[in-house]
Amino acid sequence: MGIEIATLGPLAKTLKEEYPNLIANYYCYDGITVAVSHGDKHFREEVQAGDSTLLTMFGFPLLHGRSDDALKDRNSIVITAEKAMKYFGKTDVQGEVLSLDNFLGQKQSYIVTAVLKTLSDNSVNNLLKSQAGIFINMGTLEGRENAKNWNNPYMISFLELREGVKKEALAKPLSRLLSAHAAENIRNNLTVYATPLNELYLNQDNGLARKMIYVLSGVSLFILLMAIVNFINISIGNSASRIKEIGVRKVLGSLKSQLIKQFLAEYLILAGFSMTCSVVFYEVFRPYLAEILGKPIQSALSLFPYSLVAVVSFSIIIAFLAGIYPAFILSSLPAIESIKGKLKSVRENILFRRILIVSQFSIALFVFSAATLITKQIDYFFNKDLGYNKESVVYVPAPRDWTVAGVSKMESNRNELELLKEVSQVSLSYEIPNGNAGGSNGLYRLGQDSTEAVYTQVLSTDEKFAETFRLKLAAGHFFFAGQVSYKADEIVLNESAARALGFSDPEDAVGQQVRMHDSHEIFNIGGIIKDFHFASMHDHIKPLAFVHVRNGSIYRYLSFKMQPGNVGDKMAAIEKKWRQLMPDAPFEYVFMDDSLMRLYKTEIQLKKASGIATLLAIIIVLLGILGMVSLNVSRRTKEFGIRKVLGASGISIILLFLKEFAAVIGVSALIAFPLAYAGLTQWLESYAYRVTIGLENFTFVIITFCITVGITVTLMTFKAALMNPVNAIRTE
Repeated sequence: MGIEIATLGPLAKTLKEEYPNLIANYYCYDGITVAVSHGDKHFREEVQAGDSTLLTMFGFPLLHGRSDDALKDRNSIVITAEKAMKYFGKTDVQGEVLSLDNFLGQKQSYIVTAVLKTLSDNSVNNLLKSQAGIFINMGTLEGRENAKNWNNPYMISFLELREGVKKEALAKPLSRLLSAHAAENIRNNLTVYATPLNELYLNQDNGLARKMIYVLSGVSLFILLMAIVNFINISIGNSASRIKEIGVRKVLGSLKSQLIKQFLAEYLILAGFSMTCSVVFYEVFRPYLAEILGKPIQSALSLFPYSLVAVVSFSIIIAFLAGIYPAFILSSLPAIESIKGKLKSVRENILFRRILIVSQFSIALFVFSAATLITKQIDYFFNKDLGYNKESVVYVPAPRDWTVAGVSKMESNRNELELLKEVSQVSLSYEIPNGNAGGSNGLYRLGQDSTEAVYTQVLSTDEKFAETFRLKLAAGHFFFAGQVSYKADEIVLNESAARALGFSDPEDAVGQQVRMHDSHEIFNIGGIIKDFHFASMHDHIKPLAFVHVRNGSIYRYLSFKMQPGNVGDKMAAIEKKWRQLMPDAPFEYVFMDDSLMRLYKTEIQLKKASGIATLLAIIIVLLGILGMVSLNVSRRTKEFGIRKVLGASGISIILLFLKEFAAVIGVSALIAFPLAYAGLTQWLESYAYRVTIGLENFTFVIITFCITVGITVTLMTFKAALMNPVNAIRTE
């Protein structure tokens, strides 16, 4: 019930009071967005109305003030250093006053009692969609006093367990408290469980973050292995220049172990240079990578000495992996064959080198396939018909006055704004289609047992909501749009809710009566809206019910459907009118397109990361081709000369190389594509709405890959194909 990261308001405090042997401390908060003012500065801020245990429990560092009494008084307020600079231009602001708009349309004054240092990303003030930098006491903002009650499943609650206590120990206490305090509806429908903070993000959205970490770590490892394969191939290719040296050293008494140490030392030096370059590249590209992730990436210097130990250790391991094969093979050559410059032992390992190049191509094809499908899936999000029209829709958080008079006043403001020629429609609502649902409740037909209720998200909107977002009616009407009177008992459902209630035809549902848990009112179904994507495509479209904003006297947003034309001029006209109607309310607008981008932020990051990985993989593959072709050209120079003398053309020589690589690509595709299909199928299972993996996906990948490899091989063998056969035959 409610949302996954929240639970019942008094639960944490009651656990601490009744089970002190299990709970060391607790913190519970109500995340609210309100207008905050100082003088003529007005901003809409994310505010935490929580327990006074915030600072003592988490130990956030303070610039000014004391943690033990900072939130002691009802009108105390704690802010971060960034908010202090934003409102006052300084950080030493103890005793200064900030005004917060409450939910009755009034302003309340709070005295700053402490200033926090800059907070790093954490699960306390950054758990919700926006980062909180302002903290007040729970229940002090008028109109929101009853947030902490046993019927409110929307409170964020943290527990600090006593030393040695496991989360499993909370199962029975939680069950007892629910039985003792919660209403019957909540007892029957709510499941409460504890989640460690270090697992919270990894397990959200069906473990999407955990899967992303595994995928990107695997891609990184694959790219590194490809580089090692390249190094081995190039080392073997250049071994001709070292054969006689090895023979002379052996004749002069060098031991095999000494030669192995020499080769490994050389590879360690190369790895050392590579390590230095990688650290430089890391620092140079760190801002760009931070932009992709949407989070700051720390400098390697700030992680010292751990960064030094990790990088050096990794370099040693890579040097050993890259150098162990060439070192042991070359040092094992017989001394006589080495002095003669014979490479028999090395040539016998052509199969091994081809296995390496096949593995490299397989990795590249796997990464390329993954990037292609990830891009296709994300493009699908933005191109699929959502069931509503998001184009030219802008929403603005409205100042809240959750009284009957406040709703009436805001409806008047809405009507005034709708008169602007730049605006097509304006809607007042508590929710918008950005994935953030409001309340949810059990819905059941009149005469049906309440235990068979359909769990339904309840949206609070006005009669203009469907027209503003271009929602399509399946039957009936959307409240009193186009009519003359408001009906307090009218409700609108989507098709999923109607089907869940047993109405196979939307027309059959119109005029029927339904009830909700915790409500004695009987609602009449006035209309059925066609299904649309209110939340993300991770989940199937859920049952939705619409009630009018006047019914509960709550709202949050004014949504504008703008006329076609210059967006900047339209927003300027809307803001001008807004300032006239609501001079103390901040005007902070968001386009629905941008809101949708934030809804799929993780997927967009994955798309960018997979694109970079694909580019790196292809570059490394091309470097591998460079080493392999160079080796073959140097060894087969005489063969090319003889072929040309016997009448072979330059094109036939190029085709000779292309045939070899075609076979390698064919084998690589047989390995990579089944693995890619299995892995990507599993990844797509986290989305209720997804693209299909068809033959065309892999066809595009293999054609693009073949063209890239073909052009590279052709350019590299072109010179050898044009070589004078006399010079080629004479070459020793």
